[in-house]
Amino acid sequence: MTDKTSIPPDRIPVIVGVGEIVDRPKEIAEGLEPLDLLEQALRHAEEDAGAKLLGEMQSLDVVNFLSWRYRDPETLLAQRLGIAPSHCYYGPVGGESPIRYLHHAAQRIARGECSVAAICGAEAQSTATKAERADAKLPWTPFAHDVEEPKRGAAFQKPLAVKLGVFRPVTVYPFYEAASSAHWGQTPREAMAESGTLWSRYSETTAQNPNAWLKRRFAPDEITTPTADNRLIAWPYTKLMVANPMVNMGGALLLTSLAKARAAGIAEDRLVYPLGGASAEEPRDYLLRDQFYESHPQNAVLKAVIDLAGGDGKAFDAIELYSCFPCVPKMARRTLGLGPDVQPTVTGGLTFFGAPLNTYMTHAACAMVRTLRNGAKLGLLYGQGGFVTKHHALVLSKTPPRAALAQDTSVQLDADRNKRVVPEFVTEASGAGKVESFTVIYGRNGNIEHGVVMLRTEDERRTLARIPASDGATLAHLLDMERTPVGSLGQITMAEDGVPEWRVG
Repeated sequence: MTDKTSIPPDRIPVIVGVGEIVDRPKEIAEGLEPLDLLEQALRHAEEDAGAKLLGEMQSLDVVNFLSWRYRDPETLLAQRLGIAPSHCYYGPVGGESPIRYLHHAAQRIARGECSVAAICGAEAQSTATKAERADAKLPWTPFAHDVEEPKRGAAFQKPLAVKLGVFRPVTVYPFYEAASSAHWGQTPREAMAESGTLWSRYSETTAQNPNAWLKRRFAPDEITTPTADNRLIAWPYTKLMVANPMVNMGGALLLTSLAKARAAGIAEDRLVYPLGGASAEEPRDYLLRDQFYESHPQNAVLKAVIDLAGGDGKAFDAIELYSCFPCVPKMARRTLGLGPDVQPTVTGGLTFFGAPLNTYMTHAACAMVRTLRNGAKLGLLYGQGGFVTKHHALVLSKTPPRAALAQDTSVQLDADRNKRVVPEFVTEASGAGKVESFTVIYGRNGNIEHGVVMLRTEDERRTLARIPASDGATLAHLLDMERTPVGSLGQITMAEDGVPEWRVG
């Protein structure tokens, strides 16, 4: 093959190997720990590459895992592999992190800092949870109790948000769901139908993916209709509309330079090229955002990759839109200029394929590499983390790049340029309050615990307010399927426990 590019082949990064492992032990004690899953995924990736590369690895990124705690897991993994990479990193939590690590590894190769790099992630949450429930001791590397657990959710949110229960992903994403669908002029019924159809499409891909946790298609109505097995968690999300972390999975990717891949005899039709990407983020405290019907960082990141694809989102013939909750790919496909018939995944989604917490996008990248090897030409990987907080997208291609990989990925300035005034947040309010967004939180028994509305006061400040389970009229107003409550007016009063409450009318 003649190079159609002037970039030296030793500065062109290529993905040469992908590996995945799914562990379904018959006995709890037989379950593999995350370190085992990481090692096996990497060895599968080396086998897939068809070249002995692990021993020459100079860059190793390990996605943060939460199902077991180790002291310096990246070092333990390197020791298992018998290597001492100069870049050996275990990063913070975030669903976008595998894409960021993949992008940064490609950049290191493009800079000439290394010639072999790996990204890997694993979780064994299914086994860890079963062992805890059965009070069974696992024969794993001893749990590092002295290592601090990563900060998540509540650590970054206002006390009122924590008190009202809107500090976890499943109770915060509904704010985006309600605000965005109202902004698009949808009734709640239409929004729910779009979510069901989209999620069903994810499940169709899962049914064809041998590495998936749930291997079957779910019909739209199965996904959106509450039942004993598909309970409502936080309106409008049922169990089948949220991520499923109870899985045991590992995934890994191996990168090298085009020159090294050729020297190792790896066939050209196995090579996949990172072309570039973009990143941006929001404040971790979601109440410091200007609104909830769109994400400025998401828009900026996706517009940047559209530019890489020649200015048209339809140029991607394979895409993976992060799918922790329906609002994320629904917003993303609109920014990409794609219609409701979009095929949003090559993997299967965090509900059906499985959500090994921060590392789903490692598996998505593996699936994308296989998709490109099988005939697709241009692929988009879009990951996000937090509460629509951190965003990273990466373009992969079957064709070598015409320009060197850019080193600056941030489009933060573009995102911030579109940010409007952020309303002041208050914890005490009275008088009229207009609904900016809302959710209703359900117990495991299927009963409503309480509703939560995000409100704008008469002087345009923002607050959160509770709707008690006893206020049937206001809850019925929130749950009306024919008319969104976003924009409706009601009265705010302070309850005896110091929490604002809101009543319609």
